[in-house]
Amino acid sequence: MSGEADSGRRDFFRQGAALLGGAALFGIMPAGARSSAYAAGSDAPEMQEVKIGFLPLTDCASVVIASEMGFDRKYGIRIIPKREASWATVRDKLASGELQASQALYSMVYGIHLGVGGEKTDMAVLMTLNNNGQDIVLSSRLKEKGVRSGEALKRLVSMEKPHSVFAQTFPTGTHAMWLYYWMAAHGIDPLRDVNTITVPPPLMVSAMQSGNMDGFCAGEPWGPIAIREGIGFAAASSQQIWKDHPEKVLSATRDFVDSHPNTARAMIMAILEASSFIDHPANRPTVANIIAGKNYVDAPVGILEGRMQGIYDNGLGKTWQDPHHMKFHGDGEVNFPYLSDGIWFMTQLRRWGLLREDPDYDAVARTINRTELYTEAAAGAKVSVPAEPMRSSTLMDGRTWNGKDPKAYADSFEIRA
Repeated sequence: MSGEADSGRRDFFRQGAALLGGAALFGIMPAGARSSAYAAGSDAPEMQEVKIGFLPLTDCASVVIASEMGFDRKYGIRIIPKREASWATVRDKLASGELQASQALYSMVYGIHLGVGGEKTDMAVLMTLNNNGQDIVLSSRLKEKGVRSGEALKRLVSMEKPHSVFAQTFPTGTHAMWLYYWMAAHGIDPLRDVNTITVPPPLMVSAMQSGNMDGFCAGEPWGPIAIREGIGFAAASSQQIWKDHPEKVLSATRDFVDSHPNTARAMIMAILEASSFIDHPANRPTVANIIAGKNYVDAPVGILEGRMQGIYDNGLGKTWQDPHHMKFHGDGEVNFPYLSDGIWFMTQLRRWGLLREDPDYDAVARTINRTELYTEAAAGAKVSVPAEPMRSSTLMDGRTWNGKDPKAYADSFEIRA
């Protein structure tokens, strides 16, 4: 689609949403919803315009759609999506106040709060934006050496010197955690057997094409683009590591949330409605067309749409329909900021030596994950919340995580710092 046609299509949907009340245009406005969630008074947002950062990734969709489709105006705010170059830039702009909130890597937020992801800044997780949808991609150079799996990679790195180079998107980010977990599950020590570097997501494909690295972990659409270009293949998806895992979050500094609680609540409500819109299968082609534009992901719409519909191709001749592709809402269970999710990421930061001591896992998670504020916003958006702030999952190595005894869990891994 040409840039002019793409822009025209987005303008059409934006104008239609404004005229018909956002979600009402598509017949999904919750029963009883009002055109504005706030009357004049103490519940009014303290700010009417909020800058929310994002990186060019498919899972920026709920932030973008909340703005493009007018869900934000329903709650008395205007979301200004701000495309950023890297997660380090997001971190710095949140701390400086240049951004009021941002799409962010879940464990990046925890690293910043704990002082191991840059200058220590008290942070808040307002909601989870998505589950699933990240890729571990290995280079065609490794394929030529007979590597098709984690087991084959283990054999190669045990013999080959110098070490292979793998990229993640931020040292305390989710992609580092997925890459490390996947490698360790195959007997590869990610701190000793290979070298790791940090590369912003949009630069992953070109960095691999230039021969600067042998593999990477990043979010869509950069994995499938590398596969389409013939420079790599998918060794694993993140949902194969942990089905329905937490991924990106809506984050802000604690100071911002404490001083602008109504604005924070309005952001959550607007993005909840956008998330629900995205998860309707009939809406995903529209979403893919919008976020593929140059102001957002700037990538082929067909690749975005295919993955958003669960169509997978690993670059090794296998294609399939993945029922556990990227989810944005799932009737609300995706978006709740489970305490156990935040605690799991802390166990991995501890496992890999990024945290030198065990934190007070529960207390830190309760400080960062604003479950009470989320629950208030969910009620306003007519979204149900789970009965408990913990959930249980089984990961690829057969280990079950339920949020209990995190110190013992972190200490239980044979391969660790």
